[in-house]
Parts: sequence; C-alpha cells; structure tokens
Amino acid sequence: MAATTWVPEPPPSRLAGADVVAGISVALLLIPQSMAYAELAGLPPHIGLFAAALPPIVAAFVASSPYLQTGPVALTSLLTLGALAELAEPGSVDYIEMAALLALIVGITRLLLGLFRMGVVAYLMSDPVISGFTSAAATLIMCAQLPRALGVDAPDGGILTRAWWSLRHVGDWEAYSVAIAGTTVLLVLSGRRLHRLFPGALIAMAGGVALSELVDYGGPTLGYVPTGLPDLGLDLPWGSTGTLMVAGVVIALVGFAEPASISRMFATAERQPWSANREFVSQGLANVAAAFSGAFPVGGSFSRSSLNRLVGARSRWSGLVTGLAVLAFLPIADVLGPLPSATLGGVVIAAVVGLIRPVHMVRTIRRSVPQGLVTWGTFAATLATAPRVDRGVLVGVGLSLTLYLWRELHLHVPSRVDGTTLFIDPRGVLWFATASQLEQLVLDALAAEPDIDGLRIDLGGCDRIDYTAAITILRLAEDAREAGLDVRITRIPANISRHLDAFS
Repeated sequence: MAATTWVPEPPPSRLAGADVVAGISVALLLIPQSMAYAELAGLPPHIGLFAAALPPIVAAFVASSPYLQTGPVALTSLLTLGALAELAEPGSVDYIEMAALLALIVGITRLLLGLFRMGVVAYLMSDPVISGFTSAAATLIMCAQLPRALGVDAPDGGILTRAWWSLRHVGDWEAYSVAIAGTTVLLVLSGRRLHRLFPGALIAMAGGVALSELVDYGGPTLGYVPTGLPDLGLDLPWGSTGTLMVAGVVIALVGFAEPASISRMFATAERQPWSANREFVSQGLANVAAAFSGAFPVGGSFSRSSLNRLVGARSRWSGLVTGLAVLAFLPIADVLGPLPSATLGGVVIAAVVGLIRPVHMVRTIRRSVPQGLVTWGTFAATLATAPRVDRGVLVGVGLSLTLYLWRELHLHVPSRVDGTTLFIDPRGVLWFATASQLEQLVLDALAAEPDIDGLRIDLGGCDRIDYTAAITILRLAEDAREAGLDVRITRIPANISRHLDAFS
C-alpha cells in the first residue's frame, strides 16, 4: 500500500466503549512489558512506565492506524542499549539523561520525515535485512534475559558470553527463578491459545509478587520502585547530541519498520487507507513525549497492537485509554517492588521468541542465494557487533546495496543467429556503467559471425535505458549500417525513441 499524504482528522464525537475495553486490556500487558523493556535498555524499570504513559496518549491524536499501540518495544530497547552502553554506565543518571536525549533525536527525525512527506523510506528496508536483523536481535534479547531468568550473577562480558556462562553453570541456577521464568513464558505463550484476552503477563506478575511475599524468595527483585508522575522537561546532556546523532537516526529508521509493517498488514486486511507520513509524525511526537518524560525511544508493538485489534478497538483512541491507564497506575507502582526479576525476564523471552525465524531464513537462501547471503550476513553481523546492533543493520544495508550494484553492473546479453541475421536481446539495466559491456558483446558477436548481413537488437528486456546507453546503441547501429548490415532496433522505450527512431 503506497504512502500517502495526510491531513489532520477530526476527533470522534465520543469515545466508544470498545476502545475503553481494548485500551485497558492493552495496559494490563503494557505495564509488565514496559518495565521489562526498560531493564533490557539498561534503565531502571520505572522508566519503562514513563515511556508507556505519555507517548501512547500523544500518538493517539495523530496515528494513522486505528490499532497501532505505541510504547516500549524489545528491538528499540536493544538498539537503545547498543547506542548508550559504551557512553555511560547503564542505570546511571548520565545514562538515563542520554536515553531521553536519544528519544528526542529519534522523535525529531521521524517528525521531519513525516512532515516533509518522506514516508517512502519506510519501504526501503529490504526483507532480507529486516529478517536477518530481527532474528539476531531477538536472539540477543533472549540471551540477555537468561542470567535474570536463571537467577545467576553472570560475570561482566558481552551478551552472548554472559548467556553461555549462565547455561554452563547449572549449579548456580536459583530454583525459584527458573520456575518463575518458565511459568511466565508458559502463561504468556499458552494463554494466547486458551483465549485471546488471557492476561498471561498480568497473572505472572501478580503471582510473582505473591510468591515473593509468601515464601523466602532469595532471587533478585525489582526492589524500590518510585511512584508518582514523571518530571516533565528537557534538562538533557545537549553536549552529547553529536555523539548520539547517527544512532538516533538509525533507530528512527530501523525502529519504524515494526510499526510500519504492523499498520500496513492491518490496513491491507481491512482495506483501510494508511499513511506512512502520518505514522512517522505520530511516532515522532510519541518519542518527543518520551524525551519530555525522561524516558527512552519508543515504537509500535506487534503483540499489543494485535491484542488491541482482537479485543475490538474501533479507533486510535484506544491508545489514549492505554496511556491514561498507565498514568493512573504510576502512583501505586511501588506494589511491584517484591516482583522477582525472573518474571520480567520471562515476559521478554515470551515476547520475542516468535521473532526468531530460522525456517524463513533458510527458505530465503534456498530461493535466492544472493538475498540469503544478505539475510545471513545481517544476522551474523548483528550478533558479532552486539550490543551495537545498529552496526549490524548498517552492515545489512551495505550488503543490500552491494548486491544491488552487482546486479546493476552485470548485463545479460543472449544472442543467436537465424540465417544470416544476428539477434541481440540484452536483459537488465542499460546505463552508463553497462553500456560499454553491451558494445563489446555486440562487437564480439559480429566478429564471430563474419557472414551475417543483418542485425536485430530487441530492447524489450531492458528494465531501464539511460542517455549514455542510448547513444552507445545509436553508435553501434550507425557503424553496423555503414559496414553494410541491415540494422533494426525493436521495442524501443519511449524515453529514448527520439535517438533510435531511424532504426525502428
């Protein structure tokens, strides 16, 4: 579905009851998810609640999709960790301030893309890059949660190193943590099969708090959780703007792939219009609101958006209800203090396990080796550059561009001789970089057939022909005619017909 321009829509005359039910249902999932994603991003859990409050409220006033739910998401959280982990100590005041600044950069970038009607960039990330990156990022996210889910204190190191250490040291596993994390994953994944509204994450969270209070739980818990509304403002480390600019732009583009694909999917299924420009604006405003809240970059959630639609949301105002529900929870957020950290680890694992798509990746390379190499190359690069997973995306984009240039620079020119006539059927893109290839191939074919008296060049198989290629073909035709050959050029594209009409 093509990106379109947009104009502000008037708000509905009243809030539908279905939107209220859907918004509250999503909030019950968002509260535990937001805290888990904050920890994934290297931030205190309560910062996740800040990112789940104002951003969906602000986005609701502009969103294009009636179902898209905005807030903390796993991939954007991992990208945030990658951008900040080398600049400040995770969880420190400097780290939290830079996360808010990063959200502002992401927000302004998306706003500008939407306002200048550049929503087409939402379609530029190729499927092989997205597939490889998403699978690798989900793998890293799961690995990052393993120490928490197993209740072990893994030594400092990379995400994969800590995960491998945690798996090998079975004797250090904390039994309650393993049971809690496993039960959480089971509740979230199996609950969806029981009923679409089964609140698996909420039950796991309530059960985790109850268990922590009733038994002598020795594993790590959330501990102190600040209550109250976020302090609004932009007291940010502006001196770090240049350092964070590239990462912010990457997150703005890569992080938009998820809400864009969600919205397009729903719009196609229900034959509704959707505007990438407008969604860029809504997601941009949401991130600006996150920055004002002292939070971190946010995006559109597939799981929460799907739930929103399944519950029966009718308009984008369900997101407004979700944000208001989280705001209402903030003053009593300290009730989650006893919550085992393993619960949040299980929530994250359950949320991202479906994003790992090895079967799809294998099918890609079977169907197209070049595209498969892009997929697996992006996957490997993302794992290798962790936690700077944004670099993995850049590697994937570089591989895609390399593949594109390789194809653009290679011209397939089938030729055949019928009687005393040479037929040339170039296939591909004829432009200044491949024009010389065509010229040499034709000359070689003519030299190999000295007895021919006719030349036919069929341009119907060319995807595109530029001016330089047209002039090259014209020179070839003129030289061949002067040599006594009967020259004809067929299926000449309109854009170059004025150059080659004499041979049509």
